[in-house]
Amino acid sequence: MNIGIIGTGNIATYLLEQVNEKSMADGRITAVFGRNVEAGTRLKERFGMEFYTDLDEFLSAPVDTVVEAVTVDAARLFIKQVVERQKDLIVSSIGVFKDFAFLDELTGLADANSTKIYLPSGAIGGLDVLQSARALGGLESVQLTTRKSPMSLGMETDREQVLFDGTAFDAVGKFPKNINVALVLAIAGIGVHETKVRIIVDPEIERNTHTIEAQGDFGKMHLQVENNQMAANPKTSLLAALSILSVLQNKSKALRIGN
Repeated sequence: MNIGIIGTGNIATYLLEQVNEKSMADGRITAVFGRNVEAGTRLKERFGMEFYTDLDEFLSAPVDTVVEAVTVDAARLFIKQVVERQKDLIVSSIGVFKDFAFLDELTGLADANSTKIYLPSGAIGGLDVLQSARALGGLESVQLTTRKSPMSLGMETDREQVLFDGTAFDAVGKFPKNINVALVLAIAGIGVHETKVRIIVDPEIERNTHTIEAQGDFGKMHLQVENNQMAANPKTSLLAALSILSVLQNKSKALRIGN
C-alpha cells in the first residue's frame, strides 16, 4: 500500500516515523503534499518520500490511500479532489463535516467511485457501541462532556467554567476548532441535533478528558478517556494520532474487530 499525506505538521511527522522508520503498518508513505516548503523539504530529507506543493501532481503520484492531516479549513479545500481521483481517504479533521451536506456529498461521491472514507475515532472510544446500539433505532441519548485545560482551548483562566452546554449542532458554531470529537460521536450515534455536548475549561486537570454517556434499548454506557498529549503538540491528543495509525494497520487485514 502506497500512502500519501496532506499536511506537513506533527501528525504527518508522527506517521512518517511510525510507518516509514518503524514499519508499524503495511506499506509506505511515498508522497506528502503541503504548502510549507521548508517543512516539506525537511520531511523529504529525513524520510525519503516525495514532497509536492501542487495537489494535482500529488494525486497523480502512485498512492492508494491519502491521509488528511491539516486544519479543518484546509481539509475542506482538498479532500473532495482525493475522492474524485479514486483514492481511499482517511480524514483526521472531522470538523470539516460541520457542513453536513458536504459529508453526504462526499459519501455519495465515494460510493460512485468505489472508494472508502475512513473517520478515525480520534481522541475517544465507544463508537462501535453507539453504532451497534443504533442498528435498530434503539439508541435514545448520547451525552459528551469534554474537560480541557485552558491551553488546549487557547484561553487563560484560573477557575473552572462551563463554556458550552447544548447540542453538537450548536457546538459546531461556537467551538469550530474543538468539535472533532463531538462530530464523530454524532455521526456514529444519533446525529448532531440529538447529541448533547458540554465543554468545560479546567485549569487543574493534567489531561484532556472526554466522558461519553449513552442509553437505549441495549442498556447504558459510561466511558471516560483521559488523553495524554502529543509531545510535539500539546493541543493534540496522542490517541488522535494513534487512531489514524490504527486505520492504516487494519485497512487491508482480512480480520475486522468491531464495527
